[in-house]
Amino acid sequence: MNKKVLSLILALALSLSLAACGSSGNGSASGSGSQSGSGSSSAETVVLKVAASPTPHAQILEQVKPVLAEQGIDLQITEYGDYVVPNTAVEEGDEDVNYFQHQPYLDEFNEGNGTHLVSVATIHYEPFGIYPGKTASLEDLPDGATVGVPSDVTNEARALQLLEAQGLIKLKEGAGLNATPNDIEENPKNLQFKELEAAMLPNVTSEVDIAVINGNYALQAGFSSAQDAIALEDSSSEAAQTFANVIVVKEGNENNAAVLALVEALKSDAVRDYINDTFQGNVLPIF
Repeated sequence: MNKKVLSLILALALSLSLAACGSSGNGSASGSGSQSGSGSSSAETVVLKVAASPTPHAQILEQVKPVLAEQGIDLQITEYGDYVVPNTAVEEGDEDVNYFQHQPYLDEFNEGNGTHLVSVATIHYEPFGIYPGKTASLEDLPDGATVGVPSDVTNEARALQLLEAQGLIKLKEGAGLNATPNDIEENPKNLQFKELEAAMLPNVTSEVDIAVINGNYALQAGFSSAQDAIALEDSSSEAAQTFANVIVVKEGNENNAAVLALVEALKSDAVRDYINDTFQGNVLPIF
């Protein structure tokens, strides 16, 4: 056998040997796992799925994504435009966390739907406001004026309390945070109430005299509480102390490492400064 043929045979044998070695592995070398909400190792990225209202919740969450990424947590934010699906998604495990609601609404939702959701932190408060529609000021409200209010129980009660604080109505004693229009005992202007899903209220201001709107939906619609609202909740009011927006998980996940990391990141000086600088009083940090 001449040297040229021998060299060719040796090269072919070496090539086959290397190919066999290269195909012997049976796992990924990236270490990028996708176990939602689980603990992580140095070689694993944990996916934490959060359901949030677009404004200001998702905006605030975006500020902590880089911080969590440094800890191996991939924060995936999905925006929702209603108050129901974010809770059912966490209950069913499609999302790990939600950030859009206050404690009274959460309590009411659990009671009415048999869900098992718990809050793990309070982050911010959004002043509830009265915004003009056909009528520009409270003093000019005509007899029989139409007032847009949220249709869900806790937010409607909050709206009625704000109207009462402005002297427009008087509620029955003890109605508190469960008040409905049926609890109005004095209504000197014969106000008529148009109950709508909270998210719809900014879209119907031209159809009502005034509308009482959740802070996040007002922001989302481009309203400024400082410039556009004709009345706001007082920071010392029962509502201001009660309706803080909370981080929510399914019961049993309160001590999940990724969730605790999210809470810690949100309660940072950097996030406090971001809220104050960005929202100029429309959203207030409470940590």
